[in-house]
Amino acid sequence: MAGLAFTLSTGSVAYTTATKTIMQIVAASNHRVLINEVSIGFLGVLATEVPVHVQILAQTTAGTMSSLTPVKTNSSDDETLQTTAQHTATAEPTAGNVIWADVFHPQTARRITFNPGRELVIPGGTRLGLRLLSPAQSGTVSVTAMCVE
Repeated sequence: MAGLAFTLSTGSVAYTTATKTIMQIVAASNHRVLINEVSIGFLGVLATEVPVHVQILAQTTAGTMSSLTPVKTNSSDDETLQTTAQHTATAEPTAGNVIWADVFHPQTARRITFNPGRELVIPGGTRLGLRLLSPAQSGTVSVTAMCVE
């Protein structure tokens, strides 16, 4: 690992009642990625909205999404980031094992920190996605991931 810290941020993403991958991180061949922190913020309007199931999971295909550019935390680092990412699936990737899951009220935001030695690991050449699992209503969400490669 080169120890390059970087951030991925989707901005606001609209979702409907279908399962939707909001972000997918792709580790380059022979370069694993550690996810230290994920922030998820919903922009719900009504207190009576039904909670949304959020999953972080392995994904075995790319699906169809828009490109998402990783941004170095320290812009003066000389090394080139090898990790790529995408966001806002229009065709869902193939799901693998669910690594983390929780339920969010659609008016909340949370930051999930994975302690040192307990970070989420994306092995080289594989993909990890964050998706909403069949929400009960439409809405808007933003996701930020703090990572190291």
